[in-house]
Amino acid sequence: MQGTVDGFSYGLVTPVAAFLMACLGGALGLRCTVRSLRRHDAFRRGWLVLGAVSTGTGIWTMHFIAMTGFSVRQAPVGYDRPLTFASLGVAVLVVGIGLHIVGCRGATVLSLVTGGTVTGLGIATMHYLGMAGMRLPGRVEYDTATVALSVVIAVVAATGALWAAVSVHGFLAGLGASLVMGGAVTGMHYTAMAAVTVHLHGTGAAATAAPSSLLPMLIGPAVFLVLAAVVLMFDPLLVTGGPEGRRLPDRAVHRPGVPAPRRVPTHYGDPAVWTAGPPGRRPGRRASVRTARRAAARTGHRSQDW
Repeated sequence: MQGTVDGFSYGLVTPVAAFLMACLGGALGLRCTVRSLRRHDAFRRGWLVLGAVSTGTGIWTMHFIAMTGFSVRQAPVGYDRPLTFASLGVAVLVVGIGLHIVGCRGATVLSLVTGGTVTGLGIATMHYLGMAGMRLPGRVEYDTATVALSVVIAVVAATGALWAAVSVHGFLAGLGASLVMGGAVTGMHYTAMAAVTVHLHGTGAAATAAPSSLLPMLIGPAVFLVLAAVVLMFDPLLVTGGPEGRRLPDRAVHRPGVPAPRRVPTHYGDPAVWTAGPPGRRPGRRASVRTARRAAARTGHRSQDW
């Protein structure tokens, strides 16, 4: 008997909540990746790991929040804990691989395609591994063409996410990228769910064998995402999106006891000429103001600023 599948048992509540969770995970991963690319110390890998865990957890949580709205009218649906949490590990691992590829090799076409393909295939693997953990008195079948389309969407979404991680700067740009990523990942999920058909073996004793529900398993990952968001709220670059230590413009060295000139004398023109000192002085050493005065006096050019 073919079961009646309903992916929206709670209306728009689960799709909207899943979308928001995917956006949160994408935003956290984006900020962590940006922070890692601007550091060259021991904390760089820590930010990459946090970005991979945040993004992978966000995608996984999105998937299973959406699955709380999935039901088969003729039978209860449960989930196997080991397979469910194994899909979480797959999501974190493949996102980490993708971020590592792009973070080490930069936003080149080859690295983006490679990292996006690996990450997209991993996201699809996470989805279907999580579906394999679904327990009901029947079997689940998939439409091949729709499954292939969902994998393509996952690869494109992952590639776009990796590009955004190394190319998007600023709060508004990052917010827009997170919304696009959340929409793409959520769209991939519901495209994959459109491929599902359920054939029931019957109800009764087999129907009561469905394992635990999803809600208790979602508590830990959801709390982690909230804590990661709180940590990143203290990120000084969250709003500015600027580089971590901007280089200050070069200025003339102020020597103790010597007043700094108000402007560079027009006689010397280029400041590089002025700092070179009078002819005969060894190049590379900055002349003092007093030496420059004497040189101007010898040549008959005086400036009111001296």
